[in-house]
Amino acid sequence: MIEIQGLHKKFGKNQVLSGVDLTIKGGGIFAVLGPNGSGKTTLIKSILGMVVPNKGRISVLDTDIKNSWKYREEIDYLPQIANFPGNLKVKELIRMIKDLRRKPGNEERMIDQFGLDPFLDKKLSTLSGGTKQKVNILLTFMFDGPLKILDEPTTGLDPASLICLKELILEGKQKGKTILITSHIMQFVEEMADEIVYLLEGKIYFKGSIDELKTKTGQTNFEHAIADISIHAADV
Repeated sequence: MIEIQGLHKKFGKNQVLSGVDLTIKGGGIFAVLGPNGSGKTTLIKSILGMVVPNKGRISVLDTDIKNSWKYREEIDYLPQIANFPGNLKVKELIRMIKDLRRKPGNEERMIDQFGLDPFLDKKLSTLSGGTKQKVNILLTFMFDGPLKILDEPTTGLDPASLICLKELILEGKQKGKTILITSHIMQFVEEMADEIVYLLEGKIYFKGSIDELKTKTGQTNFEHAIADISIHAADV
């Protein structure tokens, strides 16, 4: 599904990714973790083709993404911050994204799930942060692509909407989709992720299940295990 070999990326003198090797097989929920500045966003944007690496190879959905764009049609992406034109109404945005993707969307179900019907005729500039995030989730999950990339998907969500998001993610997993998540909410990660990938200073220091991480660190608590690997990785 995703194959990364020897990935390097530098912005000026700042080395953000340093020889990342990563294989993610199809099907399941994978969390990419690490402190701010660890390279998570650069890694995600490299997979999406939004950042061009200095060196290395990326294959997504059996496609070498260098000089390729068509593979992106099969990816449903939820950015951490989505900047849509504020003068658009919610229903106009939904229609525009469907036109751009040239695919049918299953938005009606999620409009109901997230209680968005009263907001369809409202402009995006008038919405609260939480409501905008619900719209962003709808735009991501109304399509049925095999790969979903969710960057901090829980931001601003109320408890009921968070439950809906979890249901959508688990439903995607049951359908055999690959779901890549970044999040700072460890409780959410522990509940959802099949495997985690831990990045620090542009390098992968751990890849495996949460139970494997606990065994490796000798910790019984997930947050303590993450803290432990952070400390020991920094000392390497």
